[in-house]
Amino acid sequence: MTTVLQGPQLARLLGRWQGGRNVPDYAALAATVRGLVSDGRLPLGVRLPAERELAVALGISRTTVSAAYRTLRETGHLTSRRGAGSWTTMPGGARVGHHGLWALASDADLLDLGSAALPAPPQLAAAAAEALDDLPRYLSGPGYLPSGLVELRAAVAQLFAARGLATGPDQIMITSGVQHALDLALRLLVPAGQPVLVESPTYPNALAAIVGRRGRVLTHGLLPESGWDAELLLATLRQNQPRVAYLVPEFQNPTGHLMAQPLRERLPRAAHVSGTDLVVDESFVDLTLDETPLPPPVASFDRHARVLSIGGMSKPFWGGLRIGWIRAAAPLVQRLAALRIGVDMAGPVLDQLVAARLLRYRDAVLAQRRPELRAQRDALVSALATELPEWRLRVPAGGLSLWVELDAPISGALSRAAQSYGVRLAAGPRFGMDGTMERYLRLPYTLPAGQLTDAVKRIAAARGDLDRPARRTWESPALVA
Repeated sequence: MTTVLQGPQLARLLGRWQGGRNVPDYAALAATVRGLVSDGRLPLGVRLPAERELAVALGISRTTVSAAYRTLRETGHLTSRRGAGSWTTMPGGARVGHHGLWALASDADLLDLGSAALPAPPQLAAAAAEALDDLPRYLSGPGYLPSGLVELRAAVAQLFAARGLATGPDQIMITSGVQHALDLALRLLVPAGQPVLVESPTYPNALAAIVGRRGRVLTHGLLPESGWDAELLLATLRQNQPRVAYLVPEFQNPTGHLMAQPLRERLPRAAHVSGTDLVVDESFVDLTLDETPLPPPVASFDRHARVLSIGGMSKPFWGGLRIGWIRAAAPLVQRLAALRIGVDMAGPVLDQLVAARLLRYRDAVLAQRRPELRAQRDALVSALATELPEWRLRVPAGGLSLWVELDAPISGALSRAAQSYGVRLAAGPRFGMDGTMERYLRLPYTLPAGQLTDAVKRIAAARGDLDRPARRTWESPALVA
């Protein structure tokens, strides 16, 4: 089923679209719709309002809308079929962007802004030593614990309880990282070919996991300033009835948006009506940087066991400690554990012991992390304002990265150019469908402030190179034998 956009909904997304005296209204309308599609705010495959309906909503003539739709068809951003309507496309079709796996950098001067991850905290060494002391207690058993170590499950359950969500250890399953948690949920819940709704933009490895499970990707475009359009998101659930919706409500990756409580309250009920399970990624929930109070977890409003909350220790602690978890109804946790046996049997006992000990240092780790990240975020914002003032961004209240709107659709080209200046970037299209997000760039603030300032200067130099004519060079032809 295709999401149908109503006239008033599209009018709200268009905003102030008219271009002035020198730009015909039909051209301005077509350009604005094209921009919404290219930036991911208007998802691919959405059916636009009928010409007459949109004309009424915008207060313009139907002739103007007809000319705009014709222009969009000519550029490949709209496909129409008589009797079926018109829906959004990208020229040449669209695919999910590849995950872009990188090898470890060997160049010490390379500034890696492609990964939003932190180094290990100093408390990890103490936690590891304590875990080794505890290990002999477990050596007499087989070591296979598909649901996870009981004491770690209890510690994670306490984290949820501290947020106001009563949780028992039987509702927790320990996984080998958040990505593993997502993959297990998709294996259990999504038959091949079934639709999965994601935000646009979203986490690239989540897209890769959905495609790997042969799910059909649907998108909900996030608004630059406010994030989720509540009415449009709930309408998408009703109309498409996706099998799973993958959402990141706490400091969304990559935009940094924080979902408001009213939408959190409505989502589980809407999901139940549409037959959708919500996989809620809480990877960044501990990384609030300002005094913004966190709303209750989405699972707090779940009355029908529709919400699976996933999280882990990669973002607030260390990515090298592959510990994640799933919080769900106890029967669902049992089904996930049974499924896991066919994938990797169980997680390492020693790693789980380290995680359990490290969680005892949680308050100290976060008390150190938050001011450091706040200073690094502010340093990155300041450097961008100085070196690239034409770029636009909103400062998130938490998380690990900025989602920056560039001055032109050059994200891919800029990422390639920045490599020659010793900066690794994650281009915008990696966070959406191929061909979209070229005006955006994710910039993590996980490096020291001085390195971030240096990185922005290098990026500004690479941006300047894109405006200069390329010098043509000649290379000797390669021998083909």
